Amino acid sequence: MAQAQGAVVSVPVLCVGNFTVGGTGKTPIAERLAKAAASQGRKPGFVLRGYGARITEALLVDPARHTHADVGDEALMLVRTAPVAVSPARVDAARLLENEGVDFIIMDDGLQSGKLRPDLSVVVVDAKRGFGNGYCLPAGPLRAPLSAQFPKADMILLNGEGEKAGVVIDLAGAAGVPVEHVRQQPVGEAAQFSGRKVLAYAGIGDPQKFFDTLEALGADVVEGVPLADHAPMTTALARKLLDRSGRDDLLPVTTAKDMARLSGVQETEIAALRDISAVLEITAVFRDEAVPERLVQATIDAFAKRFDAAP
Repeated sequence: MAQAQGAVVSVPVLCVGNFTVGGTGKTPIAERLAKAAASQGRKPGFVLRGYGARITEALLVDPARHTHADVGDEALMLVRTAPVAVSPARVDAARLLENEGVDFIIMDDGLQSGKLRPDLSVVVVDAKRGFGNGYCLPAGPLRAPLSAQFPKADMILLNGEGEKAGVVIDLAGAAGVPVEHVRQQPVGEAAQFSGRKVLAYAGIGDPQKFFDTLEALGADVVEGVPLADHAPMTTALARKLLDRSGRDDLLPVTTAKDMARLSGVQETEIAALRDISAVLEITAVFRDEAVPERLVQATIDAFAKRFDAAP
C-alpha cells in the first residue's frame, strides 16, 4: 500500500472505500455521489472488482443478460444509477468506461489495492462497529493497520450513530482527516411495512441493521434470517422461506442487494421467492447536504492538478 503507485486514467476517479471487512454502507453512498456528479453535468460510471463473480477480463454490466454470478450483486445494484464496469484489474474496467464516454469514475472499494490511483478517497465507517477490536485480519476486521490506511483517506464518512463514533472522530482528528456524517434511510414505499408481519432475510455485512430498520418502520419482524455477506440463495433455503411465509401469512422482505442476487435466476423455488418478496430500498442522506457535490468538485480539482502536472 505504501509503495504502490497505481495506474492513472484520463478522467477523475473518486474512491469509496472502507478500512474493515463487512458492510459499512458504501453502495448507497456511491449511488448518491454518482447522482451528485450527474447533477453537475458529468457522465458518471462505477468501477468494481466484481466480488464473487466469474469474470477474467473487463466487462460492461448488462442487467438484461448478466446475473450476480456473472458480475456480482453490487454491480447489478449500481447499474440502476450509472454504467458499471467490472474487472479483476480495476484499471481495465476504468478504461472500458472511458471508451463508453464516462467522464467521472467512482471506484466502489479498492482503497487498499493501489492498482488504480484515485484522485480523491473517502472512507465509510460504521458508527456502531467502528474499527472493531483494532486488530487486522484474522484477529480483527481491519484490512491493514490504521497507520497504513489513514494516509490514503481524504475524508471519513461516519455512517449512522453508535458507541464507536467518538473513537472514530478522535482517531481521524489525530490523523488530520476530516469527518462528515451520513445516515441511511428507507425510500419508496416504506410505509407498506408498517403493521405487517414480515419474514426478513438478508445476506449483507450487518443483517441485524436491516432487521432493526424494518422494526423502526413499524414492521413486526416475526423472523429474521441472517445470511453471510454476498451469500447466494439456495433452493433449500428458498423452499424453507416460502413454506414459512405461506404457513404464517408473512410478507418476505429483503434488501436490494439480495434481490440483485435473485434476479435472472430461473430455478423454480428461487424465482417464486423473488416474485413475492418486497424490497426495502435505502438511500444515503448527508447531514450537510452539500457534501456530495463538494466531494465531486474536490475530485475534479485534484484531477486537474494531476493532469496539469503530468509530463
